[in-house]
Amino acid sequence: MAVAGLDLTVAAGECFGLLGPNGAGKTTTIEILEGLTPPDTGDVEILGTPWRDGAAGRALRERLGIQLQETQLADKLTVNEVLGLFRSFYRQSHTVEEVLALVELEEKRNARVVTLSGGQKQRLAVACALVSKPELLFLDEPTTGLDPQSRRQLWEIIRRFRAAGGTILLTTHYMEEAERLCDRVAIMDHGKIIAQGTPKELIASLGADHVVDFAPTEGGIPDDLVEVLRQMGGVSAVRTGSDGISLTVVELHRALPALLALLKERGVELSLLTTHHATLDDVFVALTGRQLRDT
Repeated sequence: MAVAGLDLTVAAGECFGLLGPNGAGKTTTIEILEGLTPPDTGDVEILGTPWRDGAAGRALRERLGIQLQETQLADKLTVNEVLGLFRSFYRQSHTVEEVLALVELEEKRNARVVTLSGGQKQRLAVACALVSKPELLFLDEPTTGLDPQSRRQLWEIIRRFRAAGGTILLTTHYMEEAERLCDRVAIMDHGKIIAQGTPKELIASLGADHVVDFAPTEGGIPDDLVEVLRQMGGVSAVRTGSDGISLTVVELHRALPALLALLKERGVELSLLTTHHATLDDVFVALTGRQLRDT
């Protein structure tokens, strides 16, 4: 069962993120909401309207912009021709020039699709979603596989749409992307929502601000050390794995010296020691015991 018992409300004017690993049910969910896949049971309302066949469904689609997880556009068409084709599907739309400016592809208007870079193709796919002046924009993993510069260019397009009053529902497995773009997020795993709230609320639920990751050399860790770490001041959680130990800590400036002193006292030598601010990825690990990007 791809999606089971999902209950979701997205407010007008917000950017809402569906987060989770591959196979969590994100794409199935968003395709049901887009009207592409009928649900077995349950109710769906988009912009206050349930999906129906005929004129009602057509009228609702006029108000949506959809960027699929994989967009296959005709290689031999130019950017101008692709956008001209898509705007012909709608009663009202941006001009080609307007939507080119929205996604900053003016210089590529006469380029064939086959000649575009990965980031440019993705911006063209988003342009096809924006051409109808949508009220609600669906983005299914819009930046997967893009280089950092292309990813940030797409983030800026999303921010501008949101600032103009648009509503966005996006799926992603990039936690940094969700933290930067989304007003609220829902974390999915095995077809169910396991946590929901603002990024700050979910990170605060860990009860700590920082994560310390460390790994011993081949000598390993004494059996009783994990329990001692759990009792150490400022440590709110301890997670062990094949790659080492992670501590979720409240006050890094106190916890880190205490950890190093303890390891020195026990004769444990380290092959790795890193620290970082707690993120949504750490929330996922705390909830499931798995890394978000694990296959």
